[in-house]
Amino acid sequence: MKTGETGILTTTLEKALEWGRSNSLWPLTFGLACCAIEMMAIQASDLDISRFGSEIFRNSPRQSDLMIVSGTVTKKMAPRVRRLYDEMPYPKYVIAQGVCVIQGGPYNQGYSVVLGVDKVIPVDVYVPGCPPTPEALTYGLILLQKKIRHETDR
Repeated sequence: MKTGETGILTTTLEKALEWGRSNSLWPLTFGLACCAIEMMAIQASDLDISRFGSEIFRNSPRQSDLMIVSGTVTKKMAPRVRRLYDEMPYPKYVIAQGVCVIQGGPYNQGYSVVLGVDKVIPVDVYVPGCPPTPEALTYGLILLQKKIRHETDR
């Protein structure tokens, strides 16, 4: 992007679309366990993710473009997570929130726990912690926005 002395901004159509996509993410209302409380906390007035264009948590996967998987994914729940992901329109993004989602957490020895949601759906950003703070999830959202803005650079 270049700015001239006349106040004119020139850019490409791809950069404008990436900027629009990154600043209008609509997350899916989807929580599996205790990390979902931290996900709900980012909507509070002191954290306020509406500053990043993500204040509308949708109840339908067909109206969402961001899935925040928060909580332990069991083998019984994995097909349902995949189905919700498949019903989301393209482009779609995934944030894995919490150590249970990333690698099974304290339940990794259990027979019914999926050892990483990335075995079920592709993940764009990992937010570690047990449970991760709302500020960490906000930072994960910022990282996802940066990744979306530079999609064509890869």
